[in-house]
Amino acid sequence: MSDLTLLLHPALPLLLAAVAVRFVPRVVGHVLMVAAPLAALAAVFALDLGTSVEVGWFDWQLEVLRVDGLARPFGIIFAIAGVIAGTYGIRTMGRNERASALAYAGAALGVVFAGDLITFFVFWEVKAVASTLLVLARRTPLSGRAGMRYLYMHVLGGKLLLAGIVWHYTATGSMAFTGFEVSTGGVLILLACLISAAVPPLHAWLPDAYPEATVAGTVFLSAYTTKAAVYALARGFAGWEVLVYLGIAMALYGVVYAVLENDIRRLLGYHIISQVGYMVAGVGIGTQLAINGATAHAFAHILYKGLLLMGAGAVIYATGRSKMSALGGIANRMRTVLVLYLIGAASISSVPFFSGFVAKELVVEGAYVDERIWLVILLQIASVGTFLHTGLKLPYGAWFGHDGLGPRTNDEGHRIHVGAVPRTMIVAMGLSAALNFGIGIAPNLLYDLLPYPVDYSAYSVGKVLEKTQILVFTALAFFLLLDQLHAKAMVTVDTDWLYRRLPRTVATLARRGRTDRDPVESPAAPDPAPRGRLVAARTAVLARVASRDPDGPPPVAATWTLGSVLLGAAVVILLVSLVWP
Repeated sequence: MSDLTLLLHPALPLLLAAVAVRFVPRVVGHVLMVAAPLAALAAVFALDLGTSVEVGWFDWQLEVLRVDGLARPFGIIFAIAGVIAGTYGIRTMGRNERASALAYAGAALGVVFAGDLITFFVFWEVKAVASTLLVLARRTPLSGRAGMRYLYMHVLGGKLLLAGIVWHYTATGSMAFTGFEVSTGGVLILLACLISAAVPPLHAWLPDAYPEATVAGTVFLSAYTTKAAVYALARGFAGWEVLVYLGIAMALYGVVYAVLENDIRRLLGYHIISQVGYMVAGVGIGTQLAINGATAHAFAHILYKGLLLMGAGAVIYATGRSKMSALGGIANRMRTVLVLYLIGAASISSVPFFSGFVAKELVVEGAYVDERIWLVILLQIASVGTFLHTGLKLPYGAWFGHDGLGPRTNDEGHRIHVGAVPRTMIVAMGLSAALNFGIGIAPNLLYDLLPYPVDYSAYSVGKVLEKTQILVFTALAFFLLLDQLHAKAMVTVDTDWLYRRLPRTVATLARRGRTDRDPVESPAAPDPAPRGRLVAARTAVLARVASRDPDGPPPVAATWTLGSVLLGAAVVILLVSLVWP
């Protein structure tokens, strides 16, 4: 293929716009936020299946552009997500945030169309850095700390990915990005992908960081990192049985934590983990039907999860509040946002005639055809939790409130102010809602894009009745148990406690141990544990950096903390190499 074809690379307009948006007038930046992803979308459709462009680099031939049946649907939805999120953020995003968002979207497209591991790695790392900058763009103490924790996890993933690529190349002599064998290199690359997919217990960066970004930044974040990881898993690890078990663990884990969550964006963050679990399980099943299901679900998920987060973001933008326990009584003043949010809720809950019903159920069908009845049952249980909390608890708590339909008041008894929502936000939500409904009533629009031919009918009487019964009985249970299920002011403890609070606990214990000396010991005697004191002091610094507690302005990141991440990566690499030679 001619090198001129490289000019049609879908990542190119986004990456160029990311540079330009820093220097052009604000109104031109508005245009670029929509025009660049539209150009990327046009490029995806302009490239024929089978297109491949190779570039020589030292002794390697790098396939920097590869278009096939798996890359194409991910490329299409990544570009569409850029259009929607760019429209949503026109009125709220600053120059730096726009540049980060465009670079992030461009890097995600680069990951999807990479045909070799070097190109894949470069775009993967650009994506990690750009997404970190999106978290930091809110410029608050909480977003700063969350952004650094986010960065540490993705630095760990990046080092594992690089080590896996080197190991794989040493063993095989190939840099092709294709299916991997069970080996040290393959397992290291898998671990890197699992971190980006937010697989428990490596997931806490997602509900930690996403709610701390700006309202538009969170919409961008929801579209790319986890779905690029799903693409990488489908490309390299289809049929790996371990992914089935990890996927169902994700689906259930995310739902359980959503039960406890009070913050609307953290709740939706946990449901990202749950929904990505369906995709990971589909990849693990590995059949053509299941891979189609994982791809279709990723496509639909980007649309409806973006819509849900746009609705939540509009509430935060208008009220300045993100806790359901502090919201309610705004339904009459935010009707349009509520209706659009409910379309997203219907989609994620697999309500018939919405996108989730025709996409997510492909994964369930793949499990059923593969005779994994236990998996079908557990996936249906997870779907009940999804509807219960995203479709019922969140809209009821945020728009209506558990104590009645009247307007909520603040601590001084004044009615909570609800500001105007920019029209560009409503337009973006409307576009996403239209696509969710359009795919739901015309599923072939989606099925025709999938990697393999689809022989599946979503709208059989049995499937519609089964799903309707599940939804009706779940809604009935919600309203019967409303007093127990309404949002409560609380903070959930997740695995991020290990790097938030454990270091502080260790430091406290170390200090106590230092004061518990034998009383007859001479005050002039040398300190028996100077190394322990130094470690305790360093641990205390780490605790301040990693904690949400804003007491005292610590440095954004102590240099030794990053070194600890790299040391952890080295330990993981060593352990993997001992198990898989």
